[in-house]
Amino acid sequence: MNDELTEVDIQKMKEEIEYRSNVLRPKLIEDVKTARAFGDLSENFEYKAAKQEKNRNDSRIRYLERMVKTARVISPESAEDVVGLFDTVTLFFEEDNEEQTIRLVTTLRQNALKGLISKESPLGSSIMGRSKGDRVNVKVNDSYSYYVVIRSIEKGEDDDTLDISRY
Repeated sequence: MNDELTEVDIQKMKEEIEYRSNVLRPKLIEDVKTARAFGDLSENFEYKAAKQEKNRNDSRIRYLERMVKTARVISPESAEDVVGLFDTVTLFFEEDNEEQTIRLVTTLRQNALKGLISKESPLGSSIMGRSKGDRVNVKVNDSYSYYVVIRSIEKGEDDDTLDISRY
């Protein structure tokens, strides 16, 4: 399955690939060479740590390249009166009798602790395309679901202020 990402997501990933390949990778390779010169590799913590950091960087580059290559580019536009990508939505959670404000984002930029909810999550996919006042059943799994009421929708736009997720 291809990830649905916006042009801004793709651009941010390309920028990170560029930085990691051209700036960070040469530095990490030099760190490995320097640590190797410290002597016995079997007991050389600096060498193991430098090598691990270089491998982590290379893995991140491969991951981002694969994401760019396989991504399906989507448009963030949506109708004025329905929930769409990058909109800020105020929800009333009936079960908890609480209100919460979230922002719908692509999977690449999700961060639940900051209220950035993926459009592919159970909550995100349930409210996408719905209108203010709608009571929506959010199905988490076969044995648990809950209801939310959409209280307000503030239209948003795709911008580059939201960082892409790390792993």
